[in-house]
Amino acid sequence: MHTEVAQFLRYLDVEKNASDLTIKSYREDLMDMADFLTDEGSRSVAPSDVSPNDLRGYVTALHEAGYARSSISRKLASLRSFYRFAQRQEMVDSNPAKPLRNPRGGRKLPHFLTGDEIRSLLAAPDASGEMGLRDSAILEVIYSAGLRVSELVGMNDRDIDFEEGVVRIRGKGRKERFGALGKYAIAALHRYFAARRPCPTNERESPTFRNKFGSRLTSRSVARMLEKYILQCGLDTRTTPHTLRHSFATHLLDGGADIRSVQELLGHKSLVTTQIYTHVSTSNIKAAYVKAHPRAGKPNSKATRGS
Repeated sequence: MHTEVAQFLRYLDVEKNASDLTIKSYREDLMDMADFLTDEGSRSVAPSDVSPNDLRGYVTALHEAGYARSSISRKLASLRSFYRFAQRQEMVDSNPAKPLRNPRGGRKLPHFLTGDEIRSLLAAPDASGEMGLRDSAILEVIYSAGLRVSELVGMNDRDIDFEEGVVRIRGKGRKERFGALGKYAIAALHRYFAARRPCPTNERESPTFRNKFGSRLTSRSVARMLEKYILQCGLDTRTTPHTLRHSFATHLLDGGADIRSVQELLGHKSLVTTQIYTHVSTSNIKAAYVKAHPRAGKPNSKATRGS
């Protein structure tokens, strides 16, 4: 199957202009399936050898291994996409992944920070040096624009328009959008730029966020940086850079923002993806109601009897 998968990955790169991360995910998903079937049958597997029953066995093994429903659904989506390509290229006659349904179950609500927790986190970096100013700008920008961490580390200086208060973002599938930069984010960026060391001459572009050597910061470095401040502030250890994106969307909806606008700001292709935040917002409203309304408690038998 390696040859066919390689052709599919080239198609994603050249014709679909997929990101490196997307191609990496497809490669891992497809080779994981091939390795499983090879182990099961002690033979190499060609795409045309795979049946729906083979894939059902693979999905069962994923469930037994404790994979999340979302991970299994993603792997099935990868298989369907690969086999649609294989059919068009006449490598196979049918798509064995098509009859398989995604695992059922409710979507897990995203973890987010409250307004007070966000304020505590944004105030945590030490602003007396370059790295502290950088960290402050990173946190402000992620929360202000609702960025994915990959979008943040991919930012270049020329992407920022200080006059308009926007930043050009290269999102999933290399699609571009504009994110909003509030006054706090802009001020944090100005302070960081004033203290930042020059970019190395071997950098083709001028990355906005740099490590101590002046080179582009990595996603893992941002995650490690956040872990430090999470512990410092005593916040929930589940908090990741993506939590700030979740918090951005939840706080906008709580504040009355239109869901279509939030969808555009997040760069979601489908409104369904954005709607998960309306469930979070509704949960907040209900919790506030129960806490604040004097007669919001659950009815008991004595209160309702005879009514």
